Amino acid sequence: MKHDRALTTRLARRCWAPLIVLLAALPAHAQYKVVSADGKVTYTDRPPASGKDKVTAISSRGVSSGPVDVTLPLELRQPVARYPVTLYTVTGTCAPCESARQLLRQRGVPYAEKQVQTPEDSEALERLSGARDAPALAIGTQMMRGLAPEVWGSYLDAAGYPRESRLPASYQYAAAAPIVERREASAARPAASAAQPAPADATVPAPAIPSGIRF
Repeated sequence: MKHDRALTTRLARRCWAPLIVLLAALPAHAQYKVVSADGKVTYTDRPPASGKDKVTAISSRGVSSGPVDVTLPLELRQPVARYPVTLYTVTGTCAPCESARQLLRQRGVPYAEKQVQTPEDSEALERLSGARDAPALAIGTQMMRGLAPEVWGSYLDAAGYPRESRLPASYQYAAAAPIVERREASAARPAASAAQPAPADATVPAPAIPSGIRF
């Protein structure tokens, strides 16, 4: 009887062993999905250093949260992938908006700038932030209205952004874009049809002589 129990235990262990190995191999705790040039897929919990691979950030639920800019330093890739920063501004003279840009750039925070350029943009900002005040800042899903350096800094700290810039000197911030994506203009109007030749018996008016010209 004891022999049968021992045999059963050994068989159970042998059956569970492949399953345990399989579960351990699953990307449950992976933060990045890396696809190399040859198509090989790797899951890792650290930002890859290579800039040749296609890297996608993965949320804690295993859902892809978008591509990772592999040109950024390693210490910025994770916060940018998890908590992207968007700055909302207005066109024209806006001293607080300019101060907000300088605050983010001095700290070296990569951000996208969305700008109120039309009434539609203003309405969209109100839907996003609850008001039409600018500047506003979104860190991940956290929206903050009005320039508040200490508050913004605390949220950036919590999101994992370095307190000092780690951006390379060659980094370029993208130009501001409208909040509401503009629809492309309708198809170009067809070119005017070529002028039809005048009938042979038609009277062709003489060309007008520009004023000031004499013969």
